[in-house]
Amino acid sequence: MNKHHTYTQTDKLITRITTWIAGIAGAVLLVWGAYTLLHLFKYEETDDAQVEAYINPITARVSGFVKEIRYDENQDVKKGDTLLIIDSREYQLQKQEAGAGLENARQQVEVLESNVHTAEKVAAVNNAQIAAAKAKLVKQEQEYERFVKLYEAESATKQQMENVQSALEVARSDYQAAINNYQASLSRVNDSRSQISPVMAEIKRRELVLQRNDLDVSYTVVTAPYDGKMGKRTIQPGQQIQLGQTLAYIVDEETGLWVVANFKETQLRHMHIGETVEVTTDAYPDKMIKGQIISLSPATGSRFSLLPPDNATGNFVKIAQRVPVKIKIDNRDANVAYLSAGMNASVTVPKDEQ
Repeated sequence: MNKHHTYTQTDKLITRITTWIAGIAGAVLLVWGAYTLLHLFKYEETDDAQVEAYINPITARVSGFVKEIRYDENQDVKKGDTLLIIDSREYQLQKQEAGAGLENARQQVEVLESNVHTAEKVAAVNNAQIAAAKAKLVKQEQEYERFVKLYEAESATKQQMENVQSALEVARSDYQAAINNYQASLSRVNDSRSQISPVMAEIKRRELVLQRNDLDVSYTVVTAPYDGKMGKRTIQPGQQIQLGQTLAYIVDEETGLWVVANFKETQLRHMHIGETVEVTTDAYPDKMIKGQIISLSPATGSRFSLLPPDNATGNFVKIAQRVPVKIKIDNRDANVAYLSAGMNASVTVPKDEQ
């Protein structure tokens, strides 16, 4: 009888403890359920989100051998920092050749300009000779007229008359020759001047070639286009690279990071641009970052796929579509330093009851 009484007290104790545990568990579940229902009522959330950043390739603008690499993987770089150097000796020689050709063309212009100057002096001399020949012609015409009168008065012989007439013809020929020489010298001046224009055009072409060579030389030094962080390095010194080859990848830190969250279409009715959201990542779930909705995609994600679905084919199964929502995060937040592009994230958006 005593043993039966002891068993009964133990059983009551166990029952009481079990009841308390069940009650506490029930209360916890009730509180958790109420909190979950309240959270679902007040917020929209998704874990289909990723941290994004502009990741751009750095490509070679000239071909050649890699001479030196000045960055390491995952290194922070500033805009203008030298990343690598390509052997520029070939491009330097091309630049020197272009410079020599340009100098030669400029020297040709100087020679032509000198020829023009000389031709102009010759033309001036010939012009002066025209005046002298004209004066001689006028004198011979006057002499001829005087001898004509003397001949008519029988005061001069026929031979003298013929000599004077011959001298007049010579004077006329000299005058005409002087005019012709002057015109020929002017033609030579114009010819020399006309030769300058093609050479000037050649100078312009060679200047452009030299500028192109300068660009090629500058392209042998590859620099960071903006502040960022380098990705994986895939090249080595001495490696032959080709024009347009991708040399490295850089993550743009000037633009900063943002989050693209893919919400179900049924979750969008309470969202609007400018709304504040909360972002956490799977890597650091205890670090919460504030964000702001800046845009909603004009189409669902499936519409941007290579083969968008076509419900008109008859194979229709209604599936809730997801719409990308772009979220701007404050890159001045200390927790942003823990984020990397491609990280999975969770986004919580309070429902807009307006």
